[in-house]
Amino acid sequence: MPSERILVVDDEESIREVVAAMLAGAHFQTRQACSGLEALALLESGEEFELMLTDLMMAELDGIGLLERTKEKFPDMPVVMVTAVHDLSVALAAIRNGAYDYLLKPFEREQLLNTVRRALENRRLKLENREYQTQLEAKVRERTRQLEEANVKLVHSYDITLEALGNALDMKDRETEGHSRRVTLFTIAIAREMGLSKEEIAEIARGAFLHDIGKIKIPDEILQKPGPLTPDQAAIMREHCYHGYQIVKKIPFLKAASEIVYAHQERYDGSGYPQGLKGEEIPLGARIFSVADTLDAITSDRVYRPKQTIAAARKEIESWSGRQFDPSVVKAFLAMPEQIWNDLRNQTEVP
Repeated sequence: MPSERILVVDDEESIREVVAAMLAGAHFQTRQACSGLEALALLESGEEFELMLTDLMMAELDGIGLLERTKEKFPDMPVVMVTAVHDLSVALAAIRNGAYDYLLKPFEREQLLNTVRRALENRRLKLENREYQTQLEAKVRERTRQLEEANVKLVHSYDITLEALGNALDMKDRETEGHSRRVTLFTIAIAREMGLSKEEIAEIARGAFLHDIGKIKIPDEILQKPGPLTPDQAAIMREHCYHGYQIVKKIPFLKAASEIVYAHQERYDGSGYPQGLKGEEIPLGARIFSVADTLDAITSDRVYRPKQTIAAARKEIESWSGRQFDPSVVKAFLAMPEQIWNDLRNQTEVP
């Protein structure tokens, strides 16, 4: 049985009573208002109506004025305009202003009920659609949250795998043990100084950490040789960039990192290897890594020389700006306080 509340607005009491009686006979609940202002007061008092039937021509506040003042505050309440003016342009103007439909006086009971039922059905469908849309958006948000959560876990698992690979390399090449971790922290620090985004830094960090992964394919007698390498051995050692690239590029997640692995021995002036890239042909991450790598090499003990100071490393890197190193990266590096490098090195020594 219908239980919708309908507000009937007309300045002629006899018409209000007839309309209300017709609606009550169909089991609708009605409330009457003798003017647009009274109807507005009822609506603003908090009373809720599923539909408003209003006369078009009324003193003080006519049907169009009432419609304009209620359509934004009560958008879910359809309005049916009732008029005795048999002018199609008037009816169309009412619909353009937001009315659901219009009725021409005099009208039959069935005309009234059919129009009311269509308006109420249209309201019901709109509300159901909105509820469905709200539920759908909530599901999408929840699904997005779940996917983001899963992606974070996946990225974390990838990074744990990368760390295991780096540790495996450290075990193979004891001379540079801890080098991958240190140079990664140094690279991240310079990238932050240069204002790179969090996402860019994460990709560069993975490339820095895996830069020497290709050495896994280098024979131990070459990798661990204490003295100078022969020309043939040096040529084999240089292949680690390509081997590392081939290992890493097969993982879609590490595509950007693989380019850094491939280019980490390139030089800004084009004299590096394996491709002889020059200037901005070299990925930015590889250009940043080059400075970080040299810093770690100079300030770490080697079998052929003791470690040197940060100041000595800064001077050496500055002297090679524009040749081995990108001047913009060197500028960012030199702008950073010396103490930061000791702090980062200490971090890598914590178990």
